[in-house]
Amino acid sequence: MKIPTRTCVACRKPQPKKELLRVVKTPEGDVKLDFSGRAHGRGAYVCNSDVCIQTAVKKKLFNREFKSSIDAETYNRLLEEYCGHKQD
Repeated sequence: MKIPTRTCVACRKPQPKKELLRVVKTPEGDVKLDFSGRAHGRGAYVCNSDVCIQTAVKKKLFNREFKSSIDAETYNRLLEEYCGHKQD
């Protein structure tokens, strides 16, 4: 059985899809973390590590993945969501 892989937007390493966090841009234009991996919209993947999340936010790497400009407030919210989820 083949395991689906995706590439992290920050470190560019391919990894099994289940080990990565999915960030989704919904049809309404919202950008959020998708912990279920099933939300509708365009997805991009990032390693479940502080380093990769912070790199993606600092360098605004989701702008390229979603082919649109994402504001700093949205990036900060993604970082807060990640930090809040990590503590659970």
